[in-house]
Amino acid sequence: MRIRMSNGIFVISLAVIAALAPAFRSQEARTEESEFNDAHFHLTNYIQEGTPIRDFLKIMGNTTGRSVLFGIPLQQQWSYRISAENAPTYYLDTDAPLYYYSFTDAAIAMAYLSLSPEERARFDPLITGFNPTDMYAADHVRRVLRTFPGVFCGIGEFSIHKEFVSSKVAGDVASLFDPALDRLLAFAEEAGLVVIIHNDIDRPFADPEKQPAYLEPMKDLLRRHPGTTIIWAHTGMGRVIRPIKGHAQMLEDIINDPGMRHVMFDISWDEVAKYFVASPASLKVSSDLINRYPGRFLFGTDSVAPKDQAEYLKTYRLYDPLWSLLTKEASLKVRKDNYTRVFNAAATRVRAWEASQTQGSPVSAIR
Repeated sequence: MRIRMSNGIFVISLAVIAALAPAFRSQEARTEESEFNDAHFHLTNYIQEGTPIRDFLKIMGNTTGRSVLFGIPLQQQWSYRISAENAPTYYLDTDAPLYYYSFTDAAIAMAYLSLSPEERARFDPLITGFNPTDMYAADHVRRVLRTFPGVFCGIGEFSIHKEFVSSKVAGDVASLFDPALDRLLAFAEEAGLVVIIHNDIDRPFADPEKQPAYLEPMKDLLRRHPGTTIIWAHTGMGRVIRPIKGHAQMLEDIINDPGMRHVMFDISWDEVAKYFVASPASLKVSSDLINRYPGRFLFGTDSVAPKDQAEYLKTYRLYDPLWSLLTKEASLKVRKDNYTRVFNAAATRVRAWEASQTQGSPVSAIR
């Protein structure tokens, strides 16, 4: 096995990939036995502290086969003038601002690279430490890919409109109309990166009889990037952003729109699960929709730096009533198979893009 440097980037020969094959076969067996793959997981929190990655492997156990891996792109400032000695650990703990924290990507990469090849096969890291209002955001992503080849396969979760968060972020307000966002998604298409984007469908406490503030702008954004695989986190809902009138029909319209075949939805976060399981009626609407279009939904916990397995599995268990109403095929796709299809494809495309950046060198990888 031979490893060499090319333009400052590690390049690993195909012989190494072949040597790692047993680890990947072992991981395939583990994934087959698991209950779900996690399409939305934060290893760290709003003050950039989190679960040590080997502890998280123990938390995953045999219940989770694979998981995405990303931090939080925002750091909560501790302003002594506001909270004195009471150090905030969450964005709702203080009126002090949030700011973008790019080092999160290096921290995630180093945590991932600290693992053995077999352990790495359980994770799909994503880049999230960029400012989506910055025309240089795409350059940050490109730089991270070149610095850590073989590690990342997507970007996100990052937010545009997010209840109680957007107004706290220092600097420009993120916007669906921003050319910086279009430049970012265009680069994601070029490199093959899958995108997880958080964008509330409406403002907090909005009039339910009015058109949701961000629905049409979001749909316009999605249509502008048909070559980018985009996962709309939480189907546009949030802590207080309730399902809009005809929410299921809105999702079905997007699913059936030929210009948005590249769009998927994750049903992550316990704050979102509460809407799905609120009543027999909401469960029927949700399960009927997913049973009709099982290939367009993914499950994720949206757990943030969990301390133990009970905390980590909270959202998955909340969805038990939904799992019982899905067909066997639909349940398997949402819990496991869609994840495998989407993130395997992204990893393949990104590795090819990385290889193209090393002037025709063989597969560029540490994975």
